[in-house]
Amino acid sequence: MLVRLVGRYIRGHVWAIIAVAVLQTVSTIASLALPSLNADIIDSGVVTGDIGYIWRTGGWMLLISAVQVAAAIISAYLGSRIAMSVGRDARREMFETVQSFSSLEVSRFSPPSLITRSTNDVQQVQMVTLMTLTIIIQAPITLVGGVFMALRQDTQLSWILVAVIPVLALVIGFLATRLGPLFRTMQERLDNVSRVLREHLSGVRVIRAFVMQKEEKERFATANQELRDVSLKTGMLMALMFPAVTFIVMAAQVAVIYFGGHRVEAGMEVGALTAFISYLMQIFMSVMMGMMMFMIVPRAEVCADRIMEVLTTTPAISDPESGKVLDGGRATFALNGVSFRFPGAERDVLSNITLELAPGTTTAVIGSTGSGKTTLVNLLPRLIDPTKGTVTANGVPLSKLSLSVRERVALVPQRAHLFAGTVASNLRLGAPGATDDQLWEALDIAQAREFITDLDAEVESGGKNFSGGQRQRLTIARALVRRADLTVFDDSFSALDYATDAKLRASLDEFLADAAVLIVGQRVATIRGADTIVVLDAGEIVGTGTHESLMATCPTYEEIVLSQLTAEEAA
Repeated sequence: MLVRLVGRYIRGHVWAIIAVAVLQTVSTIASLALPSLNADIIDSGVVTGDIGYIWRTGGWMLLISAVQVAAAIISAYLGSRIAMSVGRDARREMFETVQSFSSLEVSRFSPPSLITRSTNDVQQVQMVTLMTLTIIIQAPITLVGGVFMALRQDTQLSWILVAVIPVLALVIGFLATRLGPLFRTMQERLDNVSRVLREHLSGVRVIRAFVMQKEEKERFATANQELRDVSLKTGMLMALMFPAVTFIVMAAQVAVIYFGGHRVEAGMEVGALTAFISYLMQIFMSVMMGMMMFMIVPRAEVCADRIMEVLTTTPAISDPESGKVLDGGRATFALNGVSFRFPGAERDVLSNITLELAPGTTTAVIGSTGSGKTTLVNLLPRLIDPTKGTVTANGVPLSKLSLSVRERVALVPQRAHLFAGTVASNLRLGAPGATDDQLWEALDIAQAREFITDLDAEVESGGKNFSGGQRQRLTIARALVRRADLTVFDDSFSALDYATDAKLRASLDEFLADAAVLIVGQRVATIRGADTIVVLDAGEIVGTGTHESLMATCPTYEEIVLSQLTAEEAA
């Protein structure tokens, strides 16, 4: 999976990869040549006292060293660029893929996990790409070339290599097979820490209000301890690898010096022994580099699996290949026998809902908490698809229309959310081409002029520098800027006082006179003037009509009304 993932992003860097391979080869061959030249200096220069030979051979060594350094620097630069490009492209594709997810896919992966996969997991893949470009070529050439050059110096000492290299392979293989599962568990524990931290930061006011700091500290401590435990096991195995390999390498070096001393007495030249030791260290360095790959590849493989899991997920809602586009003019939206059930749920959230939202009409939906109001709202811009029945625009099912049909719907969500930027940048999310005059008009209708005097005023992430009522009015203004065929208000007036609510609704009646309007509300005062009121109870429609007719025919509606108003006010 790791090879498949990286292969997606390196296709445009073929020539750079070839250049890295060539430069790494040149650098490695140069490093292999130096010990032999050093041996020649000792045996043919120092021993014989030939100063001229020492200067000539030393000059060649300096030149080869310069070539080696230059090749290593350029290859490292190119490798870094390729690896950073892989990380950039992976993060971009992850972001674009998540943007296409419906709420079902987001819930399946969870936001904290998606954040970890887009950051930490991509970073691990990026690192292994860099290490591969710098090690995967150099290590085998050094290993094979080092063995060949060592054999040139003395074949009888080479049995040490035959004995040591298999031992190294066994030690590394033993540790690497145990690191893979631990790396997967570590990434999952990291997801959990991110989830707990995200919940704590987003709900810090609730936690403090209910004096739950101690419990939250314990919850985070548990998640943190679980991550620490698996990280400690992983770290211990990784820490064990270096001493084990170092011990084997040092033991081999001692053996070479001991048996090499006997070989010198038998006629082996001192320079050849020095070169053999140098090649032995180069061989072991290549094994060490390979060992580093064994350490990081298992974790990167786990991370690549997690990234590919996201990238290969088919969204439940996608743009049909031959999706139709609605003609001009105001569209009529309708739900025809719609039912919806979340995956794994035992019962429907909505059951057999039939409703028409025509231009120039205002429809209100009211019901108790959990009656399915927000689920109904999410069906209209096709944020979710019904389990049964169809949602249509001008009689065409939304599933057969291009997702551009969402531009015909303006949604004011139950939870008002603003993005970091300015007032203007937030309002233009509804219509990027809107003029300043159109923005001010929307602010006027949303009763936001009283606290907005500059379109370039700063908006903090989440709109934290505004009160709840101010955020709600700005999100209403953002929806109005779109001038959509259908404007949906999902309990969007709850944070407004009654006077502001009344003024806003009066302005909306005129501004949205030719559009379809759907108001989901808890306040009877907000919805009683609607052309049609739909009463939901446990996901089913139990009443439809005007305020007056429902008071006479729908006990559920009457109960809701009388819980908020007196009998005289409700009449």
